Amino acid sequence: MSGLILPPGQGRKLITKAQEVTFKATKADGSDVSIFEVIVPPGFDVGAHVHADSQEFFYVLEGELEVMAFEPALRTEDSWHDWESPEGDQAVRATEGACMFVPPGTPHAFRNASDKPARMLFQCLPSPYHETYFEEIAEIWAAGGIVDPQAIEELRRRYDVNQLTPLRYDPPTLHPQSETKRGA
Repeated sequence: MSGLILPPGQGRKLITKAQEVTFKATKADGSDVSIFEVIVPPGFDVGAHVHADSQEFFYVLEGELEVMAFEPALRTEDSWHDWESPEGDQAVRATEGACMFVPPGTPHAFRNASDKPARMLFQCLPSPYHETYFEEIAEIWAAGGIVDPQAIEELRRRYDVNQLTPLRYDPPTLHPQSETKRGA
């Protein structure tokens, strides 16, 4: 049996307007853990969710993400950004080198509130839940137009994702800067 070696930038890619996922090690490679490199664009918020059976690990390679992994004292349906655990835990700013481990049954979320893309290594056990999930959500995003929240909800339910707050993708609007003319 042989291992798998991938040079930088290699792996099967799924690219849509809302995500870029590169499959690094999958069930097809003999891995029990699905491993991905994910580019998280500015304005992307995965929404708080929980898995009954899956565990996840996130490692920030570049950029920054706001992350949380705890049961809040009070769940709100619209946003997780102000959630606080009974012990006082809150969402944190995760920069290069920060990681987050999420055992089954733990509400968690991440978002890119910055104006630059973030890049993370993401692992999920068991394989292939998230592999198939990423493939199907890429098809939904690729269809264009407004994403049907019901389609996302049905997809997530099939892949052990209990969505607690909405998935959102609101890319920042670029405003052209006015140029100032300098006199001679």
